[in-house]
Amino acid sequence: MNLNTLRFGEFGKLATALADWNTLVTNLEALQREAAEGLKGFADKADWAGVNSQVSREFITKTAGEFSDAYSQAKTVRNILQDTHDELVGHRERLKTALDNGLKKNLTVMDTGNGTFTVTMNVHPDRAAEGHTPPEHTPEDMTALRDEVARILGDATTSDSTAAEALKISVGQSELGFSDASFADRDAAAQSLKDAQRVADLMKKGDDMSPEEFDEANRLLAAHRADPLFQEKFATTLGPRGTMDFWADLSDGTDGGGLQRARLGQLADLQKNLGMTLAGATQSDSPAMRSWSDQLIQLSDQRFTQRGGDVYGFQMMSNLMRTGDWDNTFLNRYGDKLVATEKEMKIPDRFYQMEPTFKTNFIGEERGLDPMSGFMTALSNSPDAATEFFRDDQPQDNARWVLKDRPYFDDSPFKDGPNEAKDAAGRALLAAATGMNPNDPNARFVEHTDGHRAVLDRSLAILAETKDDFPAEFRDDMAKILANHGDSVHHTMSSLAADDSDPRQLDRKQLLEVTKQISRDQAAYGMLNEGLTHEIVRDIRYDRPDDPRETLLRAGATMGFLEEARYQALEVDKDDPTWTAKWVESGVGAAVSFIPVVDGVVDKGVGLAVEAWKQDEEQRINEENQRMKGDTFTARERQLQALADEWIAANQGHLDGGNRYTITNDINGAAFDGNNRAQGLVGK
Repeated sequence: MNLNTLRFGEFGKLATALADWNTLVTNLEALQREAAEGLKGFADKADWAGVNSQVSREFITKTAGEFSDAYSQAKTVRNILQDTHDELVGHRERLKTALDNGLKKNLTVMDTGNGTFTVTMNVHPDRAAEGHTPPEHTPEDMTALRDEVARILGDATTSDSTAAEALKISVGQSELGFSDASFADRDAAAQSLKDAQRVADLMKKGDDMSPEEFDEANRLLAAHRADPLFQEKFATTLGPRGTMDFWADLSDGTDGGGLQRARLGQLADLQKNLGMTLAGATQSDSPAMRSWSDQLIQLSDQRFTQRGGDVYGFQMMSNLMRTGDWDNTFLNRYGDKLVATEKEMKIPDRFYQMEPTFKTNFIGEERGLDPMSGFMTALSNSPDAATEFFRDDQPQDNARWVLKDRPYFDDSPFKDGPNEAKDAAGRALLAAATGMNPNDPNARFVEHTDGHRAVLDRSLAILAETKDDFPAEFRDDMAKILANHGDSVHHTMSSLAADDSDPRQLDRKQLLEVTKQISRDQAAYGMLNEGLTHEIVRDIRYDRPDDPRETLLRAGATMGFLEEARYQALEVDKDDPTWTAKWVESGVGAAVSFIPVVDGVVDKGVGLAVEAWKQDEEQRINEENQRMKGDTFTARERQLQALADEWIAANQGHLDGGNRYTITNDINGAAFDGNNRAQGLVGK
């Protein structure tokens, strides 16, 4: 900012704009409150069904969110303008005082253009009026005045430029709609920009950072990892290549590794903080961040040469994607490129393990050589992105590659336990089919969309093809998925015949095969049994078919279907006594958060039925694995009795002369029928 602009500038227009923004903030505050309490409040309480549950409800929720974002963004603009106006007025007063003090010493400041100025004598003694002696000054006085004016102009320039940058970034983060970035004042925004620049400058040093500089970078990342202004400034300043160069250099300790050794215990924290910061940056829809995403995806299949070997961009970035909420569009573009690259490799497990002698992941035991693990973790944290990734087979079949065709490898130095990448893929599939984040202990049931159902159908078809090669890592996740879609699963298991016109019915052969594979793990079977028990009791209590006995017979049929699947599972693993050698209760309760919301009446009935099943299991563990009467197990008798009693309690006015004996006989008969129908799906 030059001298005359600050000295003679009129801030009236800025004050008028500030007044307008104050009015806008007040109005938007009222609108966002009305949208949250009225529009969204009514939507949350409404009983949605069909297309309305998928379209109208989502539209209303997003609209209410836009009002909230508009209010936040307007308030941020107002706050920055307020501070900038006040600061510029303050700087002008400081300048006026400095100039007045200069005149008292016969010094004046002249604007020479192009942002420069000069300090000169105001009145030369030879040209002073007769009888007037101008004040005296020293060379030090001239230097002091020059420095003071320079400081004031510098401060004014900082106020103006940082306000402009903060406004451009915060407003530009959303091309359509409004950004939710919020700042209390211009100083906070300016500090965010300064800190982002500092961290980016430090990371450009790679592992040449001192331990103290490492600590500073980590501290600033942690402090600002939820700050949109910091996130975008940092990401665009370091750049995609700079990000990959930094992580490759920091990970490779073969070139001395002083920093790695000094801060080994803090590398995981830095990885988490860096990942969360970059994830937040991808949420910005600004041109700068769109360019950043494009460049990063272009670099992801390139190899970066380090002393300890070459690493792919995928291997570095996927490890930084283990934390944070990454943008859905970015995730799917990145995932499409990753799958396409791996298919071209044909044996990606060989390529990924070929050269690196160092690990690129410090969160957990994985070395970080398998990029699918980190990417799948990112997908599981972003259910909507996961649904898109697994739903379609165009332009390529991502789901088939991840769930069936991909050659996985052990990325842990310990050759025991589940494969970490498959485990992550199972969680991503769970997020895709349910709309819930499996890593969030507070996640709640989400109303299903067509996308969730499409993922369920595709995963059943693909995983059923694997037969007994079904990955053990997917069993618990598929159990939770089937429990989450309990209505369709119970309806299908209890159906008398296939019906392509029935939108609720799944493919029965695929469902039987996947249920069989789930049942090879006792804990996963426990999750599925409990989840379907929830659905059966809810069905008994609240579904009202023309003949109430339908819910009783369907309950028995589903139990029979489950028992046939378990028998087939035990036959596959009959040489492995693990399943039948002990009672494992770990699966019970593990799928509860994925079950559709129920009430106390249903919960009580479920609790009784599950407790009866546990007693059946405890009795069965020492019995030989065989069919009784060639049809089914006797081990379900207590659970069936509990369900029969639940049906009686819910249908006191519809017994039609039946009693506990005949109703129990009916549900047992339905179980035998369900068992036989399931047998028929695969033949003798």
